[in-house]
Amino acid sequence: MTENTLVDKTFRDNNGNIVIAQMPNLPLIVWIVTSLLALIFTSGTINTGLNFVANGSLFTWAWLELFDGVNYFRRALGLAVLIGLIALNI
Repeated sequence: MTENTLVDKTFRDNNGNIVIAQMPNLPLIVWIVTSLLALIFTSGTINTGLNFVANGSLFTWAWLELFDGVNYFRRALGLAVLIGLIALNI
């Protein structure tokens, strides 16, 4: 049984496991692939489309982490990425 200390709420999931990193989910995999492809196709419409999909998938990942993250650390990570995306794209 887990305690309800701030450290436990920050780093543990509902099962009591410490969760800092997880296997990538679909939005994160799409972001990684499209970001790598944008490094190969560095100009033109393809690059613009890849950057659009990469930013959209990273935004989706951050949104999901912010509202459905398994602990406070993951939710804070989602918030930080979301703020970073907004700041870099304004």
